[in-house]
Amino acid sequence: MSASFEQLLDENLSTVIMKQGSLVTGIVIDILDNHVVVHVGLKSEAVVLKSEFLNESGELELELGDEVQLTLEAIEDGHGNTRVSREKAIKQEVWKRIEDCMTQDEVLKGLITGSVKGGMTVDVQGIKAFLPGSLAEVIPTKDLEHLVGGYEEFKVIKLDKDKNNVVLSRKAVLQEANSEEREKLLSTLAEGQVINGIVKNLTDYGAFVDLGGIDGLLHITDISWSRINHPSESIRIGEKLDVKIIKYDQEQKKVSLGMKQLIEDPWVGIESKFPLNTSVMAKVTNLTDYGFFAEIEQGVEGLVHVSEIDWTNKNIHPSKVVQLKDQVEVMILEVDEEKRRISLGLKQLSENPWQVFEHTHKEGDRVSGAIKSITDFGVFIELNGGIDGLVHLSDISWDESEESVRSLNKGDTVEALVLSIEADRERISLGMKQLISDAFGDYVEANRKGSRVTAKILSHTEERVDLALSDDVRGYLSMKDYTNSMSDTPLEEGAEIEVVIANVNMRDREIILSLRALEKQEEKSALKDNAIKNKEIEEATKSNIGDLIKAEMKDSDKDNE
Repeated sequence: MSASFEQLLDENLSTVIMKQGSLVTGIVIDILDNHVVVHVGLKSEAVVLKSEFLNESGELELELGDEVQLTLEAIEDGHGNTRVSREKAIKQEVWKRIEDCMTQDEVLKGLITGSVKGGMTVDVQGIKAFLPGSLAEVIPTKDLEHLVGGYEEFKVIKLDKDKNNVVLSRKAVLQEANSEEREKLLSTLAEGQVINGIVKNLTDYGAFVDLGGIDGLLHITDISWSRINHPSESIRIGEKLDVKIIKYDQEQKKVSLGMKQLIEDPWVGIESKFPLNTSVMAKVTNLTDYGFFAEIEQGVEGLVHVSEIDWTNKNIHPSKVVQLKDQVEVMILEVDEEKRRISLGLKQLSENPWQVFEHTHKEGDRVSGAIKSITDFGVFIELNGGIDGLVHLSDISWDESEESVRSLNKGDTVEALVLSIEADRERISLGMKQLISDAFGDYVEANRKGSRVTAKILSHTEERVDLALSDDVRGYLSMKDYTNSMSDTPLEEGAEIEVVIANVNMRDREIILSLRALEKQEEKSALKDNAIKNKEIEEATKSNIGDLIKAEMKDSDKDNE
């Protein structure tokens, strides 16, 4: 060893504190195939693995006589050897640099390696540090994945070496770096101003744009006149944009930006562009339970409500008919430029089956179809064109009995008569009872109130006597009416009795009969007959007296001659 080398060793090792765990400076005295021999001023040299001195490229950047920092692990390991660690020394160096950065308020560099709960992890030359999410950006955002893999600058805001706890702030560096530019920029900002910026971050609700010292929020609704579900559909991180300042809060230092405001509003004059009842091609942009939205031109959407999708199926889900990005033909039903609403229709581009039915059928036509459903108020019958006609309960049978409804089953093919057609209200009324003869109605038509009829006794109770007026028509008279009459007809089954129709209840299909009414009719008839006879006698008597007087006067005239 040369004198100069020995002198160098003495100078560098004279101040070494030989304590386990202390940081020492050694001199490289030999480089072997797998090890590096270092003299640290002790009885024996230290041997360190060559791999601990390799750089990131796997190269050895070390020469004889170089000074290296090492951590003293053992002065004597029991075998006469001095044990040291280059790796631990490096960590001690890093910890010291972190401490210096914190005490001197200097910037520390590190690699953002991933996301954890509440923030991100940062690698500072092997030391793991934590970057809270609230301190990652000037304006806190939920999505920080764009920072992963970036080599950034930080300020150390908390340090606990014993617990290996290091907390960093990127926000502090950004604020410090941009403070001067920020103040200058803020003094020049004004609403309506168009400015250039770079997209820094994307969130579900918009994008943050760096305007050169201050971040502005570009809300998702201000990116495009068209509907977008996420900002990434229109812009990307790092992209340069021209944006318009649509709102500027000087006190809060908040800037709201807009992109769509840089182009003409497509809704202006929309009513003249799309006349009512005209058809246009549109792109499906969104599906909901109540309909689907379709874009008829860039930035202009209309709603096709579920009721306007199909003529016959009013509750069809849009996904059964269209899919996102489908090109469909729709009809303009309503345009409201002020409210920025357009109602569209899909079914209007096909024949209206209700109108077709109205043109091909009329009241009184006979139709047939399968029973589609049975409800509390009637029966729906499926007709041509997929439309339904309703047979109300009152039009199923003449007697409106529950048995007539129970006899019908879903799927049965039945015939009915068209009673009314209201195509504009999508209603068709049908009747089943109208196809068969109504014995009750026919009887009442032939025997009005006050008619004298012959009936046959069926049965009787303390309150009424039930009578048969024909094979299919029944009537009754009250027992009080019978007992107050002068009838001598016995109340025996099968006995015939003459009665008068006192009243007809069409709703309940009842015919009320009366014996007393018959007797009163007979009394009136008898009185009328007597009156006629008396008048005839009176007239005859008057005639006879007149003739006698005339005869006497004639005889008197003859005597005077």
